[in-house]
Amino acid sequence: MSSPASSEHGKALSLGDYARKLSIAPKPSMSIHINDHYNSKVYTTGSEVSGHVAINPQTDVRFDVLQIVLLGTSKTRMDAVNIPQATSHTFLKLAMPIPDSSYPVPRIFEMGMTYMMPFTFVIPSTLTLNACNHHVANDSVQEHHVRLPPTVGSWEKDDFAPHMSRVQYVIKARVHRQDEDGEAFTKIMETGKEIKVLPAVAEDAPLNITKYDDLYTMMKSKTLRRTIISPKSGRVTITATQPAAAMLSPDGRTITSTTVPLNLEFEPASSDVRPPKVTGVTSKVTAVTYFSAGGINHYPNLKDWHKAFGTDGRGSYSGTTSVSVGPLGEVRWGRHLTAQARRDSGYGSETPSSSESDRPTFKENSKGSLPSPILHRAKLEVPIQLPAQKKAFVPTFHSCITSRVYVLWLTVTLVSGGASAHVTLNVPLQIGVNGTDFHRPNEELPPSFEEVEEADANEFLRPRIMSVPTVEFHHNADLPGYVRYLVSTS
Repeated sequence: MSSPASSEHGKALSLGDYARKLSIAPKPSMSIHINDHYNSKVYTTGSEVSGHVAINPQTDVRFDVLQIVLLGTSKTRMDAVNIPQATSHTFLKLAMPIPDSSYPVPRIFEMGMTYMMPFTFVIPSTLTLNACNHHVANDSVQEHHVRLPPTVGSWEKDDFAPHMSRVQYVIKARVHRQDEDGEAFTKIMETGKEIKVLPAVAEDAPLNITKYDDLYTMMKSKTLRRTIISPKSGRVTITATQPAAAMLSPDGRTITSTTVPLNLEFEPASSDVRPPKVTGVTSKVTAVTYFSAGGINHYPNLKDWHKAFGTDGRGSYSGTTSVSVGPLGEVRWGRHLTAQARRDSGYGSETPSSSESDRPTFKENSKGSLPSPILHRAKLEVPIQLPAQKKAFVPTFHSCITSRVYVLWLTVTLVSGGASAHVTLNVPLQIGVNGTDFHRPNEELPPSFEEVEEADANEFLRPRIMSVPTVEFHHNADLPGYVRYLVSTS
């Protein structure tokens, strides 16, 4: 009877022999080679991705079909306590046509031979409408969902992407063999190579921010005091305007600066109170990634993402980094009359009030004095430069199951008397990608849906010349051909 030690030793030997057999067993070899490719290379709209698939089998392999495709896939994962959910959405599938003449006859990859199958793909400018086939709130959301999303989660630098959201572009080669019954195909060889895609993204119109959009704060007011225990010296209100988009270069290495316009308004408690002094502005940017287990039918950055859009599993992830602020110009305050003062003085109104009772009056404060009729207004331009050398910024995008937006935080420091105050705004920041004109001329690219619709509309609305058609009159009384018919029958 063998001892437990000897049986365990025999088991270990058997496992080792099995692993050794697996390591020396001949395996079909297939690899993808992309022309002029390197790991950090970035492809954009119109870029050509060409190369070949090399097949070097170590044993004879009978096959029926070789498939070479460019796949674009987005993946999300919800780590719920009860039921973890993983969702995958293939939004792009470009297949390389392979003629029958390229296959060996018979269709057997022979041992010791090397077979090369070339391929060429062009990164499209838009997706097909079938890429988004779920219900959406409006056409604007649909239009965003058929745009190419950028690669997310595969950059050398931090791109603020969580593990719960990924967007990948992969060239895959697959060899299939048809079953004996002829009904199904079995995959016998497969390999893939990931590429990075940064599609061209033009600047969109500014967002329509409402009070229900909790992610953004475009205006904020704050009461100022000269000291902590002193009475109020006035109230300052700062309003921001959404800045122009920061545009990435096609390779994503550089990004343009942008400027945030700020409007400042100071309501003094009395006429002798001077407006505060702006001593500085600091900034940071937050990248917000939204992901969902089901199709997203609204813009997730508007309204309440976690409550307003159904019961599908959804989440968000935020990453923040500091932003450099350029030199600020001199803030010059201008004196203006309040609307109340203009009405009382007769300025700003073309028709006087019909009666004294219709004319509004100033309200007295707690000390019985009237509030100041003076307003102080100023404009401030805040130049912003994102740290593209430290972080990998991808463009703002909205797809079916994941989105990326950016929030720019601006903190304005003001000094009134001996006390300072800070006012912080959360401003939407769009990031786009400049297009290129050196890959292919536009006439070689397939037309977009918008171009086709515009051409149809132009053809329908094309001016046409209305004229009387030319009429030839016959000078005999007979119908055409009637006399000849009589002659031939007589």
